[in-house]
Amino acid sequence: MRYLFSALLWMSILLPAMSQVEADWNAGSVSFLSSRNVYVKFESTEEIASGDTLYVRENELFTPALLVVNKSSSSVVCTPLEGVQMEVKQVVYARKRMLVEEKKEEAVDPARQTDEPTSTAEIEPSFSEEETAGEPQFKQRIKGRISAGSYSTTSDYGDNHRMRYAFNFRGTNLNGSRFSVDNYITFRHTLDEWSEVQDNIFNALKVYSLAGKYDFDNSSITVGRSINYKISSMGAIDGLQYEHRFGQFVLGAIAGARPDYSDYSFNANLLQAGAFISLQAKENSGYSTLAFVEQHNGSAVDRRFAYFQHSSSPVENLNLFGSFEVDAYQKVNGEVSNKPRLTNLYVSARYRFSRKFSLTASYDNRNNIIYYESYKNFIDQLIENETRQGMRLGVSVRPVRLISVGVNGSWRFQKSDMNLSKNVNGYVNFNRIPVLNVRFTLRANLLETNYLQSQRFGARLSKDIIRGKLSGEMHYDFVQYTYVTGGYTFRQNIAGASLNIRLLKKLSLYFYYEGTFDDQGRQLNRFNSKIIQRF
Repeated sequence: MRYLFSALLWMSILLPAMSQVEADWNAGSVSFLSSRNVYVKFESTEEIASGDTLYVRENELFTPALLVVNKSSSSVVCTPLEGVQMEVKQVVYARKRMLVEEKKEEAVDPARQTDEPTSTAEIEPSFSEEETAGEPQFKQRIKGRISAGSYSTTSDYGDNHRMRYAFNFRGTNLNGSRFSVDNYITFRHTLDEWSEVQDNIFNALKVYSLAGKYDFDNSSITVGRSINYKISSMGAIDGLQYEHRFGQFVLGAIAGARPDYSDYSFNANLLQAGAFISLQAKENSGYSTLAFVEQHNGSAVDRRFAYFQHSSSPVENLNLFGSFEVDAYQKVNGEVSNKPRLTNLYVSARYRFSRKFSLTASYDNRNNIIYYESYKNFIDQLIENETRQGMRLGVSVRPVRLISVGVNGSWRFQKSDMNLSKNVNGYVNFNRIPVLNVRFTLRANLLETNYLQSQRFGARLSKDIIRGKLSGEMHYDFVQYTYVTGGYTFRQNIAGASLNIRLLKKLSLYFYYEGTFDDQGRQLNRFNSKIIQRF
């Protein structure tokens, strides 16, 4: 542990010692807001990478606002930083800086997640919509990335070492044609446990996207595994998708299968078919989609449901998002019922009263997410799992130019009170500390469930050490857990640091360490190293 503190001490000395150089900026605009993500469109994302920070400009000052988690050739999907509220059409800036990889890569079963895309296929509604004014109609754009990484944990209970290889390729209008392709494939295995791969290759191989698309003048056909953002809660679709646009409307149909629940492989027994209609509001101020789908498990009907999704900004400074599913088929003890049942519901609203004050509210009654790959620590997983469903209310205040403060509360409830949880999260963001040119965040989280109570207090510091070459981050958290049954209490100290190094224009390295130390003398170390080549 003393080596960790020594490393953190040296980083705390080095980070402030380096001055930050003023960078050039590329401007984009917010094109869409979901419940968890912000979508931003640029003329080109050539100099933007997953893990980069995007900024908003206020009184000639560039303030960090968004973190990039995925991208296509002309759009990026981001998560807002704590306390940040965005609006459709709001101008966002990206620095011409090093390409930074995300610290924690997660692959999510899209069938359980409506607004956190896994692959770049979800970012753009149509390849033809990527074309920008003044460019050839079928200009070829190719983006790709190959990475190899190691994820290791060491503890008193044993060690675990995993390797992960990823290939991401997106080719739009190949060779100036109407044909485009997209794929995102990973291969992950644990060292010395190759037998799991031999037993089933799909224990290691995950195909999140593998599709080809052909654009006609007013329609398109997609074949393969792909996600359609207009009906994103259905997740990946293995098969055929057709869309036809007329005016502000889009009519679509799907036919194929769902990925296997256990290993995300192709499963011909999970057939599905459906149709949808989508209405795009004028000036891209919102859209609505209504879909009808029937899914089978073998020869038997599994689900027959309607899905609705809506996003809009009906008045200035107000953003609305909602989605729900209504099932119209149920078979219990051999008896079939077609009585409609609301099975998934999510609604959210954001209102910005002024530049310094905003309010958010949401209600979530969707199914939990299935993670096929996850690299979160225990406390992050606990908070996410216990607070995903229920009511949520948040307030964000910017008292002065460089400081933002926020409080979020959530409450999950059921009639039986068997799954009750309450959560309060607060933070103070120092968006840029003068002279040191670092970003600093203080945060606290209080969680209470039927079986557990936890308190978390932490801080995070990040800085560009050498612009375009080296950036770093440090964080520390103190966590206390109390189990309601038995009154057992234990504490953890969590500290970590990361470095991003750009070796060449499109070649970069990433290193991450996190140590967890509890009051029983137990220690858990997490190491992550990765090399990324882009083309």
